[in-house]
Amino acid sequence: MHANTIDELPAGAPQRAPTLDMGCIVGQQDILMLCFDTLRHDAALIEESAGGTPTLNLYGSWEKRHAPGNFTYPSHFAIFAGFFPSPVEPHALADRQWLFFPLRAGSGNIAPPGSFPFQRATFVEALADTGYATWCVGGVNFFSKKNEMGRVFPGYFQKSYWQPGFGCTSEDSAARQVDFVLEKLQTHPREKRLFLYINFSAIHYPNHHYLPGKKADDLDTHRAALRYVDQQLPRLFAAFRERGNPLVIAFSDHGTCYGEEGYRYHCISHEKVLVVPYKHFRLDAG
Repeated sequence: MHANTIDELPAGAPQRAPTLDMGCIVGQQDILMLCFDTLRHDAALIEESAGGTPTLNLYGSWEKRHAPGNFTYPSHFAIFAGFFPSPVEPHALADRQWLFFPLRAGSGNIAPPGSFPFQRATFVEALADTGYATWCVGGVNFFSKKNEMGRVFPGYFQKSYWQPGFGCTSEDSAARQVDFVLEKLQTHPREKRLFLYINFSAIHYPNHHYLPGKKADDLDTHRAALRYVDQQLPRLFAAFRERGNPLVIAFSDHGTCYGEEGYRYHCISHEKVLVVPYKHFRLDAG
């Protein structure tokens, strides 16, 4: 018996009270999911404290969480299956706050309070079953559809988009991604609920172009890339606010190293890779 599954907890076992009820959101509100690909938790906190991310700061502090993978591919398999970055504090699986709960997937057969239960391979497909339009605006190459691996995640969505200007080497990738979404929203019916996932690639290497004169990526250029992405969010949020009061889920899928203990970049299980920022909020809270 697996003592940490939801339906096998002893009677009276503590469970974290949900901060929101997905039952009141799914089918009623748009859901906007923003992945700040490669963003480190420490960098996010520095910019939060320094006022470098004024848009994101409107919606509370970043939580410190553990990524479910050490690079984009494994992390997104888990995330789209409902296994979001998890609290760093020791906790039982049953005590985790679930937004989307995968039934009969080793985590139990009874959905915890406040969660949206599903039995599809991903919650994206389950949202489509409830009537959502599901869109993906890719960034890093795992969303590019250039090869079979790059078609896996876009395949979860009804509509998926990628252009070279959305990719890691484009200095204005986030602006292009937001511009693209705003154009698409102009013809999307207001009454048709939308789940939109954006994979912001700007923070991923190379990011040294966000600090003039820099020739190599480091933590300073990483932070500058985050500031750049934050500058693109006001018009995105304004457009979604006009459609109602959506739920926004903001997170990083993994971090990266800039020479700590001799390590560089990611796809390694270093603390700077595995500790990531996370928050979710409603746009009327800002």
